Amino acid sequence: MRFVSRYALAAAAALSFGCQTDNTTGSQLPLPAPASISSVSLDSAVYLNWADNAHDADPQRFFWYRVYSDSFDVADSVCTNQWVLEGTTVSHEFLAAQLPNGVPRCFATSAISMEGLESGWSPVWLDTPRPDARNVLVWGFGGTHDAQSGFRFWDDVNGNGYGDPGELGLVQDGTDPTIDFRMYVNPGDSTLWFVPEFSGDSLQLYQNTPIADLTSIDYAPATGYTRDTIQAVPGYGYVFKMVDASGTHYGGVRVTAVSRQYVIFDWSVQTAAGNRELLPARRPGLTGRVVAVSR
Repeated sequence: MRFVSRYALAAAAALSFGCQTDNTTGSQLPLPAPASISSVSLDSAVYLNWADNAHDADPQRFFWYRVYSDSFDVADSVCTNQWVLEGTTVSHEFLAAQLPNGVPRCFATSAISMEGLESGWSPVWLDTPRPDARNVLVWGFGGTHDAQSGFRFWDDVNGNGYGDPGELGLVQDGTDPTIDFRMYVNPGDSTLWFVPEFSGDSLQLYQNTPIADLTSIDYAPATGYTRDTIQAVPGYGYVFKMVDASGTHYGGVRVTAVSRQYVIFDWSVQTAAGNRELLPARRPGLTGRVVAVSR
């Protein structure tokens, strides 16, 4: 089920316009096309936001926006030109929900006037939903909870390339060589440290100062990763790069609390191979990109 983010209008009203084939009515012209569009990758959803210039050009004639989506051909890097109507909204934002994680999708929007005229489309935007979760507790290795001292972002058990239930955010045994990291307790001062475990994994500190939220980690850096241990500090963000037979994937972590025995953190992971988008549900930054399309 997909739905508008706010100011939802009755579906019956949308049908009264239908699809326009002649976008002129007497001397009236369509409203201008939305000038730009952007997005935020969410867990099984994409938040869309676009320029409100169509409304601002003539508020008395503006009726609502239409939002469209299309599948994306990863091999050819093009939208497939099988557009469907996601919904309508009077706001210049929209939430496309219940989308499969790790599957790229194209989006565009247009403006509808009071006369039923449809504007040209906004630029076409590409984004990819991805999983995230909050407040996961992982114990320090070497104590009484070694079976809960490791963490794996994603274990694609059935090999279908999707983040299915039971495959994501797994707290596992710290001795398992397939986990992404385990938490090491420094016996000298009881500080806790991230230790990359799987041979293809590496990490880095996201920045040298605390971050406000997991949402601050919008894109995983392209370079700068290490196999060295890094201390877990409350408020700081960390990015993991995971390379295995399925490709290269990225995960983000923000530490919320550290005791002398365990760490609590929020995490996100991108299940689309090679995609560095990590931004979860809030809006301090943007993900996705413009793509070329012919219609």
